[in-house]
Amino acid sequence: MNQDALRTFVTVVEERNFTKAGEKLRLSQPSVSLHIKNLEAEFQTKLFDRSPKHLHITPSGQLLYDRAKQIVELYEKTKQDLLEYHHQMKGTLKIGASFTIGEYVLPWLMAQFRSTYPHVDFEVTIGNTNQINEMVRLFQVDIGLIEGQARNEELAIEPFMEDEMVVVAPKNHPLTSIESPSFHHLQDQNWIAREKGSGTREYMDHFLRSHGIRVKGLITISSNQGVKEAVASGLGISLLSSSVVKRAVELEEINVIHMRENTLTRRFSAVYSERIQLKKTAEVFLHHIKEESE
Repeated sequence: MNQDALRTFVTVVEERNFTKAGEKLRLSQPSVSLHIKNLEAEFQTKLFDRSPKHLHITPSGQLLYDRAKQIVELYEKTKQDLLEYHHQMKGTLKIGASFTIGEYVLPWLMAQFRSTYPHVDFEVTIGNTNQINEMVRLFQVDIGLIEGQARNEELAIEPFMEDEMVVVAPKNHPLTSIESPSFHHLQDQNWIAREKGSGTREYMDHFLRSHGIRVKGLITISSNQGVKEAVASGLGISLLSSSVVKRAVELEEINVIHMRENTLTRRFSAVYSERIQLKKTAEVFLHHIKEESE
């Protein structure tokens, strides 16, 4: 028995008209007629008495209508219940996140996820990329979100979003007066850097090496906030994620140096162990953050 045919039959009875039923269901009149014909053939009974001006349901049609109405409603409720069942995942998802992601990106990703899956709780640990990779390897978290690399054969890594990196400087720094500065203007500057093992430090070291930029002095601080405060205090320039410095720039505490060269970008990635199957909540969360970041 075709559920669509039953829905069509119920609609015809309630609309008392084949054409109106077709319009409501977005079906052509021949399709509506075919559904009714198939039901009459299946049940070997006449469902309607038709005349040019009137459409009357037969006694057997009335019996089928009462049952069909129940069947259609039960089908829709079952469909909704199954949908809710798959969306109502429960439990705690343990996430390890590197500092930039954990402090500036993960909160809104979790908020979006919770709007769809309100019964999932989170336990978040924030550390640098090396620390998060190790926590994933030791199964201390279900999934890691990092801004660097995972150099371990036991770990799988999947990019989930692009991140823009920007050079930032104190207010009134000489670089701020140069229109469209190039990389050579960054020579012999004092730099403020994150600690070794962080994805941001890894990117900054690669940036300095690949462009042959000489460093006059280096201050290392193991937090994004500490780096921003050091820059704002005039201790030097730095290379940070645009998400990290957005508010400080809006408050005019520090300035972004808009380089002449192409925009600097890197990838944020999810990392998980290949030794065990990714649990359902982590799998759905990974799919979710990929979609949100597109």
